[in-house]
Amino acid sequence: MSRKKQCIAMLLAGGQGSRLAPLTSNIAKPAVNFGSRYRIIDFSLSNCVNSGIDTVGVLTQYQPMELNDYLGMGSPWDLDIRFGGLHVLPPYQAVKGGDWFKGTANAIYQNIRFIKRYDPDYVLILSGDHIYKMDYSIMLQEHIENDADCTIAVIDVPIEEASRFGIMNTDSKGRILEFEEKPPHPKSTQASMGVYIFKTDKLIRYLEMDEADPDSSNDFGKNVIPAMLKDGQRMFAYLYKGYWRDVGTLKSFWEANMDAIGDDPELRLNDPGWRIFFRHSFNRPQYVGPGAQIRRSICGDGNDIYGSVYHSVIFNKINMHPGASVSDSIIMSDVQLMEDCSVNCAIVDRGARIGKGAVIGEKGKEDELTVIARDVEIGPGVVIKPGEIVTEDRL
Repeated sequence: MSRKKQCIAMLLAGGQGSRLAPLTSNIAKPAVNFGSRYRIIDFSLSNCVNSGIDTVGVLTQYQPMELNDYLGMGSPWDLDIRFGGLHVLPPYQAVKGGDWFKGTANAIYQNIRFIKRYDPDYVLILSGDHIYKMDYSIMLQEHIENDADCTIAVIDVPIEEASRFGIMNTDSKGRILEFEEKPPHPKSTQASMGVYIFKTDKLIRYLEMDEADPDSSNDFGKNVIPAMLKDGQRMFAYLYKGYWRDVGTLKSFWEANMDAIGDDPELRLNDPGWRIFFRHSFNRPQYVGPGAQIRRSICGDGNDIYGSVYHSVIFNKINMHPGASVSDSIIMSDVQLMEDCSVNCAIVDRGARIGKGAVIGEKGKEDELTVIARDVEIGPGVVIKPGEIVTEDRL
């Protein structure tokens, strides 16, 4: 058996995700639920498996316990193999010191020994907080054909949104001439997706150079990529044309879940040709009671639904009483929806309880999302206005 891999993946999953608070108050952002039964990290992991990449290092840091428990030995993603598979890589103390990951580049630098263990020709760098279905093997093939030192996946964005991203300016053959981090006046609309493929020797060289620079932010976008460009390394953009969304804010997280309800084939969650693998945690069938209505929605397992659900994403073990209604909302697991309550344009985190006759948010107020944090209780008849983020009981 060969003791060498062509390509391994390093998946950055240690960010705090502060813009997604309060959903990330107790768990890492990649562990946040999505689409009725998945976690955000399932998409990057499934992309790896579907692309033929069987060795993945998951770099964790912030609130890692639930994410670590969820990942386990990697068996739900067929990543429990003997040589390779899934490995959780937290920060650690070494003889010569150690520290929390100081940036994306430093996180990979601290795990160079893991990379060298598999002696790969190429290293794929991923983020664990994006929703997309991408065949990395096509990107890798293009990287090899270009004899690239680094290939960066980009997606075309509207010009009015380009200043929110790292923008790649390229020539007619896709070679990157210039990289601008969130430019106020972007020259192109090719936005970095935070997906990189490096030749392993070049990656290690520039990580070591970056670590030796006391003034560096130890970040790929701010430091490593510009340094490689400055030195004239062969760097190419790979244009991805499918669905992709960075779910870094409450609004983008809500929008991506709503997109999953639609018919967009690029985000079809039950596509047999590109499975999204996940860890099954609850398998009791859903019960839909007399008079209940569920329209244009995605529902998980083990729910008891006696009310009405419209254009919403419903997770597991939800108890919805008669007269309760949910529209344009995300309801996480273990939520109690009592009689005649109404939830509109909202995100209700797991374990919350919405009292009889309570009103959460308002229909048509998608731009003013209402959020009920984990385990919060909303008392009978309480009205929560659009745009409120409720982190304590309202009785």
